[in-house]
Amino acid sequence: MSDVIRLLPDSVANQIAAGEVIQRPASVVKELVENAIDAGAHHIDVLITDAGKTCIQVIDDGKGMSETDARLAFERHATSKIRQAADLFALHTMGFRGEALASIAAVAQVELRTCQEGEQLGTRICISGSKVESQEAVACPHGSNFSVKNLFFNIPARRKFLKSNQTELSNILTEFERIALVNPEVSFTLHHNDTEMLNLPAIQLRQRIMGVFGKKLNQDLLSLDIETSMVKIHGFIGKPETARKKGARQFFFVNGRYMRHPYFHKAVVDAYENLIPVGEQVSYFIYFDVDPANIDVNIHPTKTEIKFENEQPIWQILSAAVKETLGRFNAVPSIDFDTEGMPDIPAFDAAPVSGVRPPSTSYDPSYNPFNVSSVPPSQYSPSSYQKQHVEWEPLFQGLEKKGSSSWDMPASPIPDETWSEPEQQPEPTLYDEHAEGAIAEKSAQHYQYKGSYILTSVKSGLMIIDQQRAHIRILYDQYMNQIANRRNVSQRMLFPDMVHFSPAEIPVLEEIMDDLTALGFELSNLGGGSYAINGIPAGIEGLNPETLVTNMVQTAIEKGCKVKEEVQSMLALSLAKAAAIVPGQVLTNEEMNNLVDELFAVSTPNYTPDGKVVLSVLKEGDLEKLFK
Repeated sequence: MSDVIRLLPDSVANQIAAGEVIQRPASVVKELVENAIDAGAHHIDVLITDAGKTCIQVIDDGKGMSETDARLAFERHATSKIRQAADLFALHTMGFRGEALASIAAVAQVELRTCQEGEQLGTRICISGSKVESQEAVACPHGSNFSVKNLFFNIPARRKFLKSNQTELSNILTEFERIALVNPEVSFTLHHNDTEMLNLPAIQLRQRIMGVFGKKLNQDLLSLDIETSMVKIHGFIGKPETARKKGARQFFFVNGRYMRHPYFHKAVVDAYENLIPVGEQVSYFIYFDVDPANIDVNIHPTKTEIKFENEQPIWQILSAAVKETLGRFNAVPSIDFDTEGMPDIPAFDAAPVSGVRPPSTSYDPSYNPFNVSSVPPSQYSPSSYQKQHVEWEPLFQGLEKKGSSSWDMPASPIPDETWSEPEQQPEPTLYDEHAEGAIAEKSAQHYQYKGSYILTSVKSGLMIIDQQRAHIRILYDQYMNQIANRRNVSQRMLFPDMVHFSPAEIPVLEEIMDDLTALGFELSNLGGGSYAINGIPAGIEGLNPETLVTNMVQTAIEKGCKVKEEVQSMLALSLAKAAAIVPGQVLTNEEMNNLVDELFAVSTPNYTPDGKVVLSVLKEGDLEKLFK
């Protein structure tokens, strides 16, 4: 039998590696910019065309490469970062595997112009699909200039399943933000289709955060700084009052590298326990400096998952540092009694000091500050009560005693405070139950329980309706109809609200802008990531427009909606949840009737758009069993 195992060609091996390292245009930007930082660049320009699908160009003023290094850099496992295995435990650079350039060159057309400082001529090399097409000497500035064109040109399936330009651009900006936040000493610019999106000069860390996310964030951050023999932690955490359900800026960095770490995130969340509502989050930018020998960054292709040798002690240090910061800046609420205006009351020891006597007090029993008593103070005696005794018997004259017991007395019942008793009692009716729910025949008597549930009778028993979910179900269809019919039902705002978005959020906002307009939102771009909300959908007055728009953008980012109908459904559901009645809201019988009638007018009244149960029927047989 012949041998069947053979070595793969380098071009095939590079394409296999590219499947892990280069997932989308944002991966190319991340690898090239990190290489520029490792090369000691002080200024980096990133130019994107068509969200990176057509061209990605990264220009830096770093060390540059020689002719031989430029050619060797595109080989697999060729790197200048490490020499031996022991170097993996003393990493101070972003890259070290030597796979990024080889993977990029395997799935794109790459041109590199590079020149070392002090040299007259540099090198130009062109590679397409791992094949070197040309290499020649050229005149160029010192540093490196990478141009990556037609990403995945030789893998049509990968290119076909790339997301929309707005989504891919948002991913690029997300990676760019992470690198910019951890390298404030480097200046960055980013252009998309010849339009400048970011211009970040070299500056202090706090100002770099403001440059990326807006100056409004400055007043929301508290400084965090602690240093131990095991770890140094510094950065910023958000004030408790700035907590929000979505859109919190949360970043961990270790030794200049972005990381995801759910365990450390739990330490921060626990420190805010009882300070922020459940389900809400605060922003934080936390930087760890640890001995490289105590961490392992080589456990995931994207290098965003990092293992710590002393994970539990660092968790405790982080938690204590966040709590100490909150206490130092009075972010933790304290009990403070208002003593303003209260008289000073002198306190005296049980045994008075010799020579000092407490002030004398006198009691005047005839003093009456209200002067409303008909009985003079001198007459306060048991006999006076007898004289002022009121005869109660005449008050009951005219009331005839009936022979029936107290159970037969026609007393007016006192309803429980959790029930909403209607003023009028229309004729009760039954509901016909079928596979999809129950349809009202005519107006029925409804009862409200604890301001959250509506109870009504049906043929098969007792129907219980969650009033908030029912309202969400109704409003969802209304907003979907507005979007489908493009009816711009908008309520102009007297004083427009301001909302700021990060560069990564702006492409997503622009993608869903048409749907927001169809819902009734009117937004105008003020530049610099700021937008003015000039109008909101009619019917949601009283809600926070800034929070509504921010939550919808964050939901679009989380779900990665590509299909327009999915985006529309998401927007309609977000608005419906924001505008629906809240649990505990007392409804009149007329309001309950309208709610039930509108609920059973929709196509699927049993469930909310996100699959939650709206109504449930307690069978008559089950009711009877409860009283056996």
